[in-house]
This record gives sequence, C-alpha cells and structure tokens, in this order.
Amino acid sequence: MFIDVLKAFLIGICASAPVGPIAILVIQKSLSKGHKAGFITGMGACVVDTLFSVIAIFFLAIAQKFLNDYRELILLIGGIVVAVIGFVMMKTDPFRKMKAGSSKTVMMKDFMQAVVMGLSNPGAILVIFGLFAFFGLGSGCAKDWHVMPLIIAVSLGAATYWFCTTALLSHFRKKFKMSSLIWINRLTGIIVIIIGIALMGEGLFRVIFLDTPLF
Repeated sequence: MFIDVLKAFLIGICASAPVGPIAILVIQKSLSKGHKAGFITGMGACVVDTLFSVIAIFFLAIAQKFLNDYRELILLIGGIVVAVIGFVMMKTDPFRKMKAGSSKTVMMKDFMQAVVMGLSNPGAILVIFGLFAFFGLGSGCAKDWHVMPLIIAVSLGAATYWFCTTALLSHFRKKFKMSSLIWINRLTGIIVIIIGIALMGEGLFRVIFLDTPLF
C-alpha cells in the first residue's frame, strides 16, 4: 500500500513538471504577483490533475475511447481556449489588475484560469494516463479502498511541486524591475498563444491531410 501511495505522489510531481501552458501561466503569476498568486494558480492545475487521476483510475477505457473518437475536435477547441488565455495574459497589466480588484477576487480568477487551461489541454490527461500506466496503477485498483489514498497522494504531489516551484520563482522575482516583469508577462503570453496555435494546427492537419472527421 505504501509503495502505491508513493507512486501516486510521484505521479502528481511528474504530471506537474513538464513545461506547458500551465507551467508558463504559473511562472507568469509567480513573477508578476508573488508566491501566493503563483501557488493558487498551481492549485488550479492540481485540481485538474486530481480530476484526470480519478478518470484514469475509474474510467480509463471510456476516456481513451472518447479521446480517440474526438481527438481532432478536442485539439481545435483546446487550442482556441489556450490561445485566447495567452492573448489575455499578453495584453493584461498584472500590476494594474492587482490594484483594481480585491485580493480574493484576483486569486479566484487566477485559480479558475488555471483550471480552464488545464481542462482545455488534451496533452495533460494523456500525460496522466501514461504515468499511471508507467507506474502500474490503474483501473485494477478501482474496486477497493486503496483508491482514495492514491487520489490524495496525487494531489499532494502536485501541490508540493507547485509550492516549491512558486516559492523559488517568487524569490527571484525580487531581482526583476517592474518593466522587466511586464515584458516577461507579455513574452509568456506569446508563448502560450503559440502553444494554442500549435494545438489547433495539429487538429487541422489531422482533419485536412489525414482525412479524419471532426465528429
């Protein structure tokens, strides 16, 4: 049991580690707003990873069939959502936004932004599926009491990763001038837009050149 929980904890860390739109969003929030904002954003990603873990344990076969049947549509819609979030990141002045709204409201927006981006990124759930398969965890344990500790362990692994990462980024934040942070904000937004366009491009490529229907 302890070994399975440790594996699930490592899955949470490994699922959070790849550099993708979520990681870029967390970096942007941590550098522009500080540790708390970055960690809250990371917790949005943690919620998504936990949801995907539940799907991997209970509904892996169904989810894989759905992804295979609607892969092109998921890529197109997900790419659009990611690109739009990147555009908002690029155009937003994070310092003006912090002054304009209450702290709780801004934090909730950061959290929800991470959740939406995580849910719209088809690569995230594929990473979770792959990690569960790699560590030998999956639907075989869905019928006993081991499930809940595994899900909690995945969440704790992801939360630990984001806490340490955002704390480190917040430390380096003090070394940047405000003008530099604004340019970092714009650059990260552009990178997220490129990722979104790449997702849309893959979806269109599959539809046009591989003659794959959207529905």
